[in-house]
Amino acid sequence: MNAISDISHRVIDDHAVLDASADAVGGKAWQLAQLRRYGLPVAEFIVLPAAAAAPTDEAEHAWAAVQARGWADKPLAVRSSAVGEDGAHASFAGIHRSCLNVCGAAQLAEAIAAVRASLLSDSARAYRQRLGIAGQARMAVIIMPLLPAVAAGIAFTCDPRDGREDRMLIHAHWGLGEALVGGEADGDEYLLAEDATDSWRVLSCRLGGKAQQRRCADGGGTELRATPAAQTRRQVLDAAQIETLAALLRDAAYALDFVAPFYDLEWLWDGARFWLTQARPVTRRPHYTYPALQNQPAIWTRGNTCELLPDPLAAFDWNFSRRGVNALLEQGARLAGYPLQDGVQRAGLFHGRLYLEASIMQWELWNAVDVPPASMNVMMGGHQPEITVPASSWRERLRRGLNMLRYLRRAGAVRQRGEAAIVRVRAMAQRLRAAPPPAEHAALRAAIQEAGQVARSEFDMFFLQGSGGGSLSLLRDTLEKAFPGEGDALGAALLAGGEASVTVQQNYALLALAQRARQEGRESTGFQRALADFMQAYGHRGHYETYFRSASWREQPDSLLAQLDSLADIDADALRQRQQLAAAQAWARIRQHAPWPTRLLLRWLARAANRECNQREAARSALIDNLDAVRHLADGAMALLRQRGVLHADEGRDALQHLFLWEIDSACQGSLAAASLRARLLDRQARFARWQAETAPEYLLIQPDGQHTAGALPTPSAPSDGQRWRGLATGAGVARGRVRRIRHPAEGVALQAGEILVAPATDPGWTPLFLKAGGLVVETGGYLSHAAIVAREFALPAVVNLPGIMDALQDGEWVEVDGGRGVVRRVGNG
Repeated sequence: MNAISDISHRVIDDHAVLDASADAVGGKAWQLAQLRRYGLPVAEFIVLPAAAAAPTDEAEHAWAAVQARGWADKPLAVRSSAVGEDGAHASFAGIHRSCLNVCGAAQLAEAIAAVRASLLSDSARAYRQRLGIAGQARMAVIIMPLLPAVAAGIAFTCDPRDGREDRMLIHAHWGLGEALVGGEADGDEYLLAEDATDSWRVLSCRLGGKAQQRRCADGGGTELRATPAAQTRRQVLDAAQIETLAALLRDAAYALDFVAPFYDLEWLWDGARFWLTQARPVTRRPHYTYPALQNQPAIWTRGNTCELLPDPLAAFDWNFSRRGVNALLEQGARLAGYPLQDGVQRAGLFHGRLYLEASIMQWELWNAVDVPPASMNVMMGGHQPEITVPASSWRERLRRGLNMLRYLRRAGAVRQRGEAAIVRVRAMAQRLRAAPPPAEHAALRAAIQEAGQVARSEFDMFFLQGSGGGSLSLLRDTLEKAFPGEGDALGAALLAGGEASVTVQQNYALLALAQRARQEGRESTGFQRALADFMQAYGHRGHYETYFRSASWREQPDSLLAQLDSLADIDADALRQRQQLAAAQAWARIRQHAPWPTRLLLRWLARAANRECNQREAARSALIDNLDAVRHLADGAMALLRQRGVLHADEGRDALQHLFLWEIDSACQGSLAAASLRARLLDRQARFARWQAETAPEYLLIQPDGQHTAGALPTPSAPSDGQRWRGLATGAGVARGRVRRIRHPAEGVALQAGEILVAPATDPGWTPLFLKAGGLVVETGGYLSHAAIVAREFALPAVVNLPGIMDALQDGEWVEVDGGRGVVRRVGNG
């Protein structure tokens, strides 16, 4: 140990790499040190610090370090680690020198000099010049024992050829990896696809010629040898090895960066286990999209998602969202028979927030069933631009019309199956919650897998959640044609008279609970029984319930009970009468001015829109019920992780949310060390804190060349006349009242009956406040947003999609909310 201390100023140990700066150790060493810290299989190594030229005595210090670590009799690998190498913008792949099978002090000195010298090679100079890398080039050197290589290769945790995210490409060859990296041999190529269980399956296997392979030469260095005939004909890795390697590669990529887990990794098989020898981000990954969108910017928007998920997503939430968004949005187009482009990704994480790829969504709806991009934007909300679509021939319009007929013909059966799935999922969730979480790992894993099966199999329920806008859009368009300028108002009124959604039923049940509490007292047997019944039906709901970290009403009943006193004076019958009156007045106007064919069509569309919106709300409720069951089971995982020292006694779901299920599973069974998982957790918590401090733009444009542009929002704080703002009309009628700005539903006790609720976003946890509000104004949302659907049902005057309105208005000032025209205006003192 004294020998090591004497040379510590010249040599950096692998465990100290991350305490140095990246400029001192170079990109490759930094990535390898991160992998070791996260518990990935990387051999021990040391680093000679970065310099523009080789220090004169560094070979002596390096050999002393090798001797001190007991490596003197082992063959070594000496690798480059230039500043900026293996980074997100510059890989330097194949540019700098690596020396393998380095034996003894003399060869080590030569290898260090060769690696240092490669910094100034013609190819390195040209590469830096091509990428515009300025400043003095500096090189660090990695030294590690050379692992015995039965096989080795290169892998990409995306498809580098087209950028597809749900593919993995593995190249494999016998012997050392140099033959593949240097292009000296044609190895096997395995293409894998990600499945819904976070696993990878082999799609195709191309056997390479494998005529030559690199092996260690006697006395040092490597040499090309002819591959034995039996090996040239045989697959380098069998199916089990490929799956094991794929899981390792996935884990490494997500450990390094779960937001962009697209890495070029070099690996080695020593006959017993896999090792990682290098990791670099994939640079200039192509944007995988429809051919018609290749030359248009990708439009990433929060116009819809910022309502339900306004805050950053942790790893647990993101892993579900990136899959769930596709499952939600693909079903309608598949039902119409539209050939979706396999593997396009409609969910992205920017500034920690969930964004949707609006350009893909606009294209699919237009090209499948002729819904204009502008109409799609109205449905989802936001102020993102529209894609450019080509002119359509009559044949193309006919094809889209036939797609719509096919959709309508098939949708009924799918909706019936979806409703059955809702019942099935809710029953499963209640069963899983009925017993304490299993204390034994295998049983806990089986229960979590059962709960997770919903995301992998219940596509009919996803269809209900993701395709609730077809009839609503047609209803709105038909009304607008028959009654120009009144489509939104009449549509909202018609839907006020339909069958109540599960969310509205929940709120009427809450009113009944509030009145019972006042009449009988909260300690009475009758109230306690009614509260238990309410929790059985609705206890899985809560504030910002889509986040894994959020507590449900069942877990924190005080957040619900605190609202009861302020709800006890609300007249449920008066609310129902308001709904019925709005619907009756709308139908009277339609009967008076619309021809009978239009009336018949509107009747059918109103019933269909009501049913689809209700199914959308019911499917969401079932998904949240399922998530609540996962939260319950997660308590068992937290107990196991506390036993293993991963979580501290005072840490709970706020910490667990930063881990992936496979990481939790590995830690619970002991295959991932507590310190390694703890390192991942701490780094993600730090990143999450940075995200919380950031302001996320409403939309982003990513140009074909990769340049990002943040979309500028309209500013309602400066309307044209200083007194009125125009948003999206989503609720019937007109209301006047005092402004009450509420930033979180927990603040809802401040809202007085009849006041105008002004909110940044709403989800089902907000809807009890709709019972008291005279009108609703929301910064976010579209025609299919939760606020819009429930406001229409309650016949509550509402305007959404007004970014900045929270700052433009002040508590106590009087405003008028025109839910039919989408206008909010100041009205003095009322």
